[in-house]
This record gives sequence, C-alpha cells and structure tokens, in this order.
Amino acid sequence: MTITLKVSDNTKEKMIEYFKDKKRSKTPNYAVFIADEADTVVTLYESGKVVFQGVSADIDAAMWKEVERHLNPNKEVYEKSSKDKPKEKKEDDFLIRKIYNSSSIGSDEVGTGDYFGPIVVTACFVAKENIAWLEELGVKDSKKMTDEKIMEVVPLIIKKIPYSSMILSNKEYNEKYSLDINMNKIKAILHNKVLTNMVNSNYKYDYIVVDQFAKPYVYYNYLKDTNYVKNITFTTKAEDKCLSVACASLISRYIFIREFDKLGESVDMFLPKGSGSNVDEIGHKIVVKYGFDKLKEVAKLNFKNTEKIKEFEE
Repeated sequence: MTITLKVSDNTKEKMIEYFKDKKRSKTPNYAVFIADEADTVVTLYESGKVVFQGVSADIDAAMWKEVERHLNPNKEVYEKSSKDKPKEKKEDDFLIRKIYNSSSIGSDEVGTGDYFGPIVVTACFVAKENIAWLEELGVKDSKKMTDEKIMEVVPLIIKKIPYSSMILSNKEYNEKYSLDINMNKIKAILHNKVLTNMVNSNYKYDYIVVDQFAKPYVYYNYLKDTNYVKNITFTTKAEDKCLSVACASLISRYIFIREFDKLGESVDMFLPKGSGSNVDEIGHKIVVKYGFDKLKEVAKLNFKNTEKIKEFEE
C-alpha cells in the first residue's frame, strides 16, 4: 500500500525530529530523508510531500495526518492512496466464482495492527457442500461483523468446519521480531504452519487461498528454509471471494477477542484495540503499575506506541 500526504513546514519539522534516529544512510534526490517505521518506509520530500509505503502505511499516514490537522486546523490535508487508483488488471471474474464455489482451504490472521493482544492465524477447510449453510449463517469478512455477532456465530462454525489455529503471544512476538524477522515474515511462518496442518489432514480441496499480504515470491522467500505449502492462490480481499478464508477470519477474530479479554484481566484494566493515542495512555498506566517489562508480555514493542509511552516517563 502507498499513501501520499502533503504536509506543512511545521509538520515537516516534527517529522524530521521524530525520524532522526530511523533514517536510512542514503537519501533520494529532493528528499529530506527516507526512514523505516516498523513495516512502513517513509520518505519526506523538500516540497512537503510524504510517501508512506508498506503494510502499515495507512496506520502511519493516519497518525501524521492527525498531526497536520492539529498544527494547521484551517488547512485541508491533501491525501492520495494507491487504493484510489483504477486497477490496471482486473481479476478474472470466472476464476473468482470458480474458487468461491469450490472446496477450499483458506487462511487469514488478526491482531497484526493491535498494540495489545496476540496475533492469531487460522486455516479452514470448507467443502462445497457447506457453502449454502455458511451463506445462510451470514458468514462474511469479520471486519464487517460486530464482535458480538462473531461471538454468536463462530461457535456454530467450529462445530462443523475443520480448522487449525495458532496464537502468537506478545512475549513470543517480541522475542522473534528483529531486523531479519519482520511482521510479514512472522505472518508467513504462521500461515504456513496452519496450512500445513490442514493439507496434512488429507481433505479433498480444489484450491488453497491466502488473503494476500505480500507478493507471492516474497511470501515464498520468507519460507525458503522450511518445508512449505505450495500452489497457493493469493488474492486481496479474499474473505469476500472464498468462504474458507472468511471462516478463517472469523475464527481468528473469535480467538483473538477471548485472548484479548484474558490479557485485560491479567493487568486488571480495559485494553483498547488498535494503536491509537488511547493505547498510549493505557500503556503508560501499565508501566506505572507493573513496570516497563510488563509491556513485553502484553504489547508489541516494535510499534511506535512504545516510544510514546516512554515519553510519558521522561
């Protein structure tokens, strides 16, 4: 994903200060800097144009958009997203229908954009005989369903639909995350594990579908040193095109909600989802009550929220 903003000089100064320790050594022509922010590459140009590229581009762009609005309340913020561009190559509608009406194994994950809470990845097998039943149940992308509805529907799904899930706790995530193992590599490893479990169960499937979060060659490169599932169909918005992915999304969300609630109980606080400013406030309260090391157990420390929480202590 690529998002472009146009910021004012006062916001540029804030960005220069914020990214001073995250800048790359080489700077493109006409750029002030190019820097790495978790899974996003940020390039600030002398003109005030800022380009955010990567999986978390929307999250990082939203943060700086709010900074620009705060500093310049009477100025409209220019924003352009790669999502707004017309698709150069339209996906084959026939193939989409064929996948939707087939028996398939699909996988999806939740929790990667949340500072608190684990990452949950699930793979499901949906036989074409169960498609009508799932449609009657109202199965669709978990992002379009309330948490209350998910908690009501998923217990019915897991009684009938085979699945495999993996939960990566925050503690495990912080131990694994490094310059060599970023968020997408962690996701690829987890997807491969649950897909392997389903493939080895010998279900008669026509397709293996993954909601695309990286180019196929990048995904397979992450797994080059392991035995990995091949012949995957990668597609964006896969929850809308394949019911096994939709079920995987719902089950992952169901597990995430339950684990998230347990995490809140463990610190005796209500934990907000996402990675907004309310997250920073709760993170600070956790540090005050339990010490900074507690964040290693309940939060993803590579998120920019961690730096903001540290600022509370200064």
